Amino acid sequence: MQLQFEGAVYQWRGPAPYYFVRVPEDESEALRDVAYVSYGWGMIPVTARVGRTEWTTSLWPKDGGYIVPLKDAIRRAEDIEDGDVIGIGLDVRADA
Repeated sequence: MQLQFEGAVYQWRGPAPYYFVRVPEDESEALRDVAYVSYGWGMIPVTARVGRTEWTTSLWPKDGGYIVPLKDAIRRAEDIEDGDVIGIGLDVRADA
């Protein structure tokens, strides 16, 4: 399964700051129907793309949907700041 969407980058200020983009509601619903959950807490393994940067990560379940974590290395490579609206592509592992 492949998804493409845009979303705003936001910062979660915990013990260490983390940055995320929320997966839109329609795409989150589609994920629940076909995604393969690989380990605890409902994490879904994906290959993500922003601009020319691609990386392996997992979607985190949050408030009935999913969020994409953005590592510092990804944000630096693509010059992404808190509040930016970015395009994201996801290759999601479908349930076998």
